[in-house]
Amino acid sequence: MDKELGLPDDIIYRHPFPGPDLPVRILGEVTPRRLSILREADHILIREAKKGNRYQRLPQSFAILLPVKSVGVMGDKRTYEHIVVIRAVNSLDAMTADWARLPHSLLARISNRIINEIKGVNRVVYDISSKPPSTIEWE
Repeated sequence: MDKELGLPDDIIYRHPFPGPDLPVRILGEVTPRRLSILREADHILIREAKKGNRYQRLPQSFAILLPVKSVGVMGDKRTYEHIVVIRAVNSLDAMTADWARLPHSLLARISNRIINEIKGVNRVVYDISSKPPSTIEWE
């Protein structure tokens, strides 16, 4: 039906945006800086999923910012920075969902870009939980 209306693919295949808005994907305190980190991480995820021809095959994929920090090493310095979670699922009805088996090369590109391009992030993890028992969103 949407194709018949002449809508562009970017609109037809756009992943759902959280109803309460982006802060639902920030666990813990919502600040301008944490919103910026999440926006940048989500942008990288979506861009790489599209480049890897995965975006249209996934009903939903997004980044989450956790309320904890992690120790890391960047250059010669020890860091204590944010953790970004990547969530991508396959689902036919949104009542159940299974984590998407994305290629390791795609996950590596996403992780490397997020860590290297977003100041304040030193770890990216991939959520491999199914619904149920988990939900698609985190909050």
